[in-house]
Amino acid sequence: MPSFKSLIPAVAAAVLLAGSAYAGDLVKYKVVEYGIPKSLTGKAGDPEAGEKAFVNRKLGNCLACHQVTKLSAHPFHGEIGPSLDGVAERYEEPQLRLQVVNAKEINPDTIMPGFYRTEGLHLVSDKFKGKPILTAQEVEDVVAYLKTLK
Repeated sequence: MPSFKSLIPAVAAAVLLAGSAYAGDLVKYKVVEYGIPKSLTGKAGDPEAGEKAFVNRKLGNCLACHQVTKLSAHPFHGEIGPSLDGVAERYEEPQLRLQVVNAKEINPDTIMPGFYRTEGLHLVSDKFKGKPILTAQEVEDVVAYLKTLK
């Protein structure tokens, strides 16, 4: 009978392979110089849809951590993350896309969630395992909205 220690690599491999079946549903992207230069969907995002995802507490919920002056009608802006006023003047589209997709690529210590990531997460409810917070199109929509914040 194999020892417990000898089973660990096999169990770890099985867990990784099981998780990768879900990850295969994600659009592949390439990080280049701290950004993702190409749209995840091959088309531009819709800034109006992006604003809706941005403020939606079940999708982006970006206001939980960030302030945006033009969204003052929405209550309870957070102060954990930086203000996003003028973010379009500070960052290029590829940088914004990477920040939304997986901010840990830029800053491994950030508490910002990776909105288009399914691996390396902890304490995920079973109904959400293997699913990103935002779809590829929602990522593009949020990026399009962020580009309006000048």
